[in-house]
Amino acid sequence: MTFTTSRRSFLALSGLAGAGLAAPVWGKSRGVSVPSPALQAVLDRWVADKHVPGAVASMARGLDQAVFMMAGTQSFDDAAAMTPDSLFRAYSMTKPLTGMAAMILIGEGRLGMDQNIADILPAFANPRVMTDPEHSLASRPAKSPITVRSLLTHTAGLGYTITSKGPLLDAYLKNGLYAAQASRAPLEGMPSFPHPTSLADFADRLATLPLIADPGTMWSYSLSLDLLGRVIEVVAGMPFETFLQSRIFKPLGMTGSYFQVPDVAAKRLTTNYVLKDGKPLPLDPARDSIYLDKPPCTYGGAGLVTSPRDWDRFLLMLAGEGALGRTRIMSRETARWAMSNLLHPDTKVGGWMTGQGFGAGGRVVLNAVPGGESVGSFGWGGAASTTGWVDRTKGVRATGWVQLMTMNAPQLFPIDIAKAVYSS
Repeated sequence: MTFTTSRRSFLALSGLAGAGLAAPVWGKSRGVSVPSPALQAVLDRWVADKHVPGAVASMARGLDQAVFMMAGTQSFDDAAAMTPDSLFRAYSMTKPLTGMAAMILIGEGRLGMDQNIADILPAFANPRVMTDPEHSLASRPAKSPITVRSLLTHTAGLGYTITSKGPLLDAYLKNGLYAAQASRAPLEGMPSFPHPTSLADFADRLATLPLIADPGTMWSYSLSLDLLGRVIEVVAGMPFETFLQSRIFKPLGMTGSYFQVPDVAAKRLTTNYVLKDGKPLPLDPARDSIYLDKPPCTYGGAGLVTSPRDWDRFLLMLAGEGALGRTRIMSRETARWAMSNLLHPDTKVGGWMTGQGFGAGGRVVLNAVPGGESVGSFGWGGAASTTGWVDRTKGVRATGWVQLMTMNAPQLFPIDIAKAVYSS
């Protein structure tokens, strides 16, 4: 299919040309996007092959309304069909949401991009860095402070139970500093320790542990966006979830996004599966989900449950550079800054992030993918194989939704979604 888009001069829009920000190729909405046979085929195949019981995807051009495509049901033992309002565990897709919440405060001058978080959380006044990470928590004073930028970009030197090893992993587990909630049932091989009772408690526990590197020197996936949630609530003077509700969810009409799924919405919750011996096994059944319980903390790194319709509205705001229709939640300049590469040039980036940048809680494409994402594309995925991004250069936004945790195996569903989107 063929689409016609109009390119606006980036220099005419702002003086941020030197910041490496992409110019959008659209202006006003032209209507509703059309279905993609290639994208529908991906969903149908994943369901037919019994990798998952159901799947949802969305795609849109410019500021058009998204088209939603579905296949299958919300679980293998539930006849309820997938819909745009089915509820999915977003896991790490929560991170760009938290990143944008922080950017709202930065845009208003209430928080500084390079501000020392010790100004807000005094417990982090004297960060220390591990000197013998394989054997002990021995440490030395950090050479630089933890800043808001370093929290936004996973360069604060914090650890994560899904990436840390040795003594630091043990310390994180014993302090209840888990990456996310997964199930009411105990997980095989995973010790269980009490979670923090609040974000304040979470931050205080985290402050007692050493860093893996000096802040700003290395990209390492971490709990930094969870800690940023505490920074946000202190600066905003209200609970983190209240800030999200008042400044993002309500203005954007995101009525199906929760940290605890209410009874009235429980029938829309999907079941989460884990891949074991090549087969999907129920990890968090919808009818007995841990997301029906009040969480110990409002985790800004992996705690959200949301719907494809809601997340498309969030992406539409990003596509609109801070605005959805007539509702603006941050300035155009702030939104562009948030979706730009915020990493310092000398920050070490390796592994699966090699050659990529990082913005406010999400990946930034630095090198165009042939037949795929453009330079400046912004987005992130989740542990249960969900994905969502906005490509402002090509005027595309898209999401893909299943609930399948592949553990150490590659996530193939997001790859299939991206290929189908750009082939359309």
